[in-house]
Amino acid sequence: MQRVPIISTVIVAAAVATMIALGVWQLQRMDEKQVMLARYATAIADGATVVFPAADGAAVEKALFHRSQVDCQSITPPWNSIAGRNAKGDTGYVHLANCAIGGGRTAQVQAGWTKGPDHPEWAGGKVTGLIAPYTDGAARLIADPPVTGFAASARPDPADVPNNHLAYAVQWFFFAGVALVIYGLALRKRWRERK
Repeated sequence: MQRVPIISTVIVAAAVATMIALGVWQLQRMDEKQVMLARYATAIADGATVVFPAADGAAVEKALFHRSQVDCQSITPPWNSIAGRNAKGDTGYVHLANCAIGGGRTAQVQAGWTKGPDHPEWAGGKVTGLIAPYTDGAARLIADPPVTGFAASARPDPADVPNNHLAYAVQWFFFAGVALVIYGLALRKRWRERK
């Protein structure tokens, strides 16, 4: 009877169990993401207006893809001009202003789209639009209609939120299988060399 090395077997078994657990976790995340995407699709179709969320992760998550309105009382420069598309799908730049909205709060307002990186002057005012994800778990208000001087930005689409958890799960299960095959081959080689 061939002996199985205990320490390396325990290490491989622990690694395989961890990879399988990560695969199962990704499958659970996939289900959660599908529920979240369905909630986003309902929000954007509903058209109900909500208060623009504070920079709290849970509040932002709950408000995404709903309509909202802010009163941009003042703008703290600089503007953030980034590559983006307009409502027709043309490439250019979308322009975000850091607006003071009262109560010590601020909101990133995507005022609209232009062909080039320069933006029209805008001193602020009331803006209505859709709440979309921004960086670091924050939200931005995509002006709809755009503010004066800008063209309409592309509407945020919940379908653009990636849901690749199934691919990650398959990847972890594959890694676990490969680890078992490699360990099996290594054991077979070791046993042959000992004969």
